[in-house]
Amino acid sequence: MLKLKHFVTFTTFCFLLSCNQDKSQLSKIEANKLTVDTSYKEVDSITTFVAPFKNRIDEVLDSTLAFAPKAFLLDDGERNTSMGNLIADIVFQETYPVFKSKTGKELDFAVMNRGGIRSIISKGNVSARNGYEVMPFENYISVVELSGKAVRELVSFIVEAERVHPISGMQIVLDKKGTLESVSVNDSPFDENRNYYVATSDYLVQGGASIGFFNEIVSVTDTGYLLRNAIINHLKKVDTLKAEVDNRFIQLK
Repeated sequence: MLKLKHFVTFTTFCFLLSCNQDKSQLSKIEANKLTVDTSYKEVDSITTFVAPFKNRIDEVLDSTLAFAPKAFLLDDGERNTSMGNLIADIVFQETYPVFKSKTGKELDFAVMNRGGIRSIISKGNVSARNGYEVMPFENYISVVELSGKAVRELVSFIVEAERVHPISGMQIVLDKKGTLESVSVNDSPFDENRNYYVATSDYLVQGGASIGFFNEIVSVTDTGYLLRNAIINHLKKVDTLKAEVDNRFIQLK
């Protein structure tokens, strides 16, 4: 019996030793380039299966929601643009009742980044597909609470920025030399001693695009409202889109 135990122990040891010595190593990697071109044909069964879904999606996306009497552009003004104003106004108008319902508080203004608006809206019928073109990202609207000091820094950033960042609910006026002359929020003079609630993209709140909008945040309210849905919902509510280059951000001549 003792000899049998010694034999089992010896056999197990040899097995483990042989496993440790068998170390496989990667010696070669090969890759083949597969070119996808017109030589690949559609599979009829898959195309037939997908067709009803694709047709329904196209029908929904291409249905007319509103009318644009002119093209809304991103370069038709020096300090504010028709397209930027349209999107900022939509964000402000659509977020106001949602934020009020959630918190009982009043939204003060909205600010967006120029780079987040990915397309213009051309003259003519406007569809849900245009909403996806303008805002292809899965970004949500957030409302940040900022101190008066932080809002002052936000205004300074917008004034000094090379790109035209859209605002709504706020007016910024510069003198002839480009120095800040006045700031008002909802037609009231800016008060650095109070906090303000600002609607924007959650992408910017999280520090995206390295935009210096929100260096100091008191609080954040997630609305759960997708930015693209806000745009599409607005299109459904109006018959004709309206937006102009106006005096919300101007430099006196």
